[in-house]
Amino acid sequence: MGERTGRCLCGAVAFKATPKETDGEVHVDACHCGMCRRAIGGPLLGVTLVGPPVIEDERQLSVYSSSAWAERAFCRTCGSNLFYRFKDGSMHTVHAGALDDLSDAVFAVEIFVDDKPGFYEFSGDRTRMTGAEVMSAFVGGEKA
Repeated sequence: MGERTGRCLCGAVAFKATPKETDGEVHVDACHCGMCRRAIGGPLLGVTLVGPPVIEDERQLSVYSSSAWAERAFCRTCGSNLFYRFKDGSMHTVHAGALDDLSDAVFAVEIFVDDKPGFYEFSGDRTRMTGAEVMSAFVGGEKA
């Protein structure tokens, strides 16, 4: 497992990142909140990282402050959505599709399931959390 490589659609943003492992597994998680769905057109499928990704040319990355506590980063050339991160640096997530290889990953958690529209559904058993459950999991319910 360990460090992975990734890139945007056009290749202008290339990076290395280390996924956080839980019980020896790399997890892909889904967020169904309205903000993620609006930003990418569907649920965000992401991989939480151990720390920030190492980006080859940070000038190719654009960052949008999407809330008081988080921001989203994307390629300034092709517009590929790449990262979601807390402004305080305590969490970094890479969009699963931007990583070159996730053949060993497992689909582990869905969050904001109460915001999910009825026109899609993921099959299989995994942890599913409502928005209130997610918010209470963070300090004072301040981050999501």
